[in-house]
Amino acid sequence: MILKNRTKPIVLEKLDAAIGRLPDNFPALSDMQSEAATRYKGYIGEQKVDYHLEQFAREYTMFQGICLQVDGKTVQFDTVLITKQAIYLIEIKNFSDKITFDTILHQFTRSDGQKETGFRDPLIQAENQKNKLQQWLRAHHLINIPIYYFIAISDPSTIIDVIGDQEAVSKVVAHGEHIPRKILQQEEVLRKKGPGSFNHSKIGQAILGACKAHDFDILSRYGVKKRHLLTGVHCPACGKLGMERLYGTWQCKACSKRAKLAHLRAFSDYFLLISPWINNKECMRYLRIQSRNVATRLMKTSNMKYQKEYKRWIKADRRRAL
Repeated sequence: MILKNRTKPIVLEKLDAAIGRLPDNFPALSDMQSEAATRYKGYIGEQKVDYHLEQFAREYTMFQGICLQVDGKTVQFDTVLITKQAIYLIEIKNFSDKITFDTILHQFTRSDGQKETGFRDPLIQAENQKNKLQQWLRAHHLINIPIYYFIAISDPSTIIDVIGDQEAVSKVVAHGEHIPRKILQQEEVLRKKGPGSFNHSKIGQAILGACKAHDFDILSRYGVKKRHLLTGVHCPACGKLGMERLYGTWQCKACSKRAKLAHLRAFSDYFLLISPWINNKECMRYLRIQSRNVATRLMKTSNMKYQKEYKRWIKADRRRAL
């Protein structure tokens, strides 16, 4: 079974929320939009590969995107599959056009036909992640578990080229749709050596209990402060900020559309970007409303819990309010 499904990364949620609340002339806005587009592309690529790998979830244990603390540092794994025979790490890469693995100089490049760009070698990255997972398993008294890794290229139109050891690269690198076949081949090799003896469910539960959320202060990278973020409620129809509260609903000043629950996105943005808690006064300022009673009612009906000792509201599920 899938113990952790892939969800939209918190960092991407923060970028989306901030982009929608920054003025058009904010200096770093275009750079933020560019990073968000790149992260979206990667996220979609991961989902494409998930589609091909989910067949294993019926029999084994799978994680779609996890983070573990190893030696005081957070390590990300795109996909982890645990069978009775071994653990498989699948690193997902979303490169287009043509990519080249150079096993002689240990280089990795992408070319669009006009420009060639170098990136971190996925083979070295995958080997390092294998070592990190082995270190984590040993620290949790889970030893002698074989770990294999594969590198899945999510775009089936990407041309894969190799300089040097083609056989070594072809053993672990393939387009996403071919990765299941490679896993099955490795499983068959291991079965011939003897029946599987690992409790994949038990190992999965141990990993699940140690999972961390991958998050960092993306706003500081671009110099975004609270004062830069525009207040108000987005119109779900036209996207404009500044809906007006009228008779139990919200009405857009730009397109006149009405929406009863438009404030939910505003609260989500607030918890992502500003603070894990909000009080009545801040709610009125942020939503641009004048009534304390309306502010209280909106918070009470928006999946929040009231902290009486602090006279403030927090999100009922704090895991995503980082």
